[in-house]
Amino acid sequence: MELELITSILIIIGIDIVLGGDNAIVIALACRNLPEKQRNKAIVLGAVLAIILRIICTILAVFLLKVPFLQFVGGCFLILIAYKLLTDHHEEENKIRAGVSLSAAVKTIVIADLVMGLDNVIAVAGAAHGRIHLVVLGLIVSIPIIIWGSKLILFIMERFPIFIYAGAAILAYTAGKMIVHEERLSHLSNQYEDLFSFLPFLIIFCVIAFGYLSNKMRMNYSTK
Repeated sequence: MELELITSILIIIGIDIVLGGDNAIVIALACRNLPEKQRNKAIVLGAVLAIILRIICTILAVFLLKVPFLQFVGGCFLILIAYKLLTDHHEEENKIRAGVSLSAAVKTIVIADLVMGLDNVIAVAGAAHGRIHLVVLGLIVSIPIIIWGSKLILFIMERFPIFIYAGAAILAYTAGKMIVHEERLSHLSNQYEDLFSFLPFLIIFCVIAFGYLSNKMRMNYSTK
């Protein structure tokens, strides 16, 4: 197996796990009012339906990214997502209502996953570079980790912020690759090959630096 293929798979799995932390919160909040027996059914059924819809949406996004300049726009949007990952404190999580029945909980999980999963779809589609099998393989490997290891993932991210920065770096790198692979910019990439090859790493530095400074400023403001 080629090194580039292995790297792409690992990046997709990393994106799914980093951005999948929200899925764990959605599942927990949506099922918290259900009896334990129904709760397990809601988790499995809701997660399976959410995965199927996520795969469909990502495959559609893979094809859409072939539209001229859409990959460039998607890369720019992903830079904002990476920055948001570092600075966002997930205030919207309190808006998720707990279901009082199995069907209501499943519906909440699926709808919330679609709404909150836009960043994941764009990131995975960009990292796949048109290879649908990588999208499916990445989700198959990472979703079980997200569902059963979600609490551990969230605990690690809360206790060790360095992992959040690592996740943001993965997203920033993917964004840079999306911009570099934009076909309409191929004449520029050929002309400025060294600059374009360095661009993903420059984006990583900018995202991490601005995210860190933003968090510092917020902390200083909150202590006053």
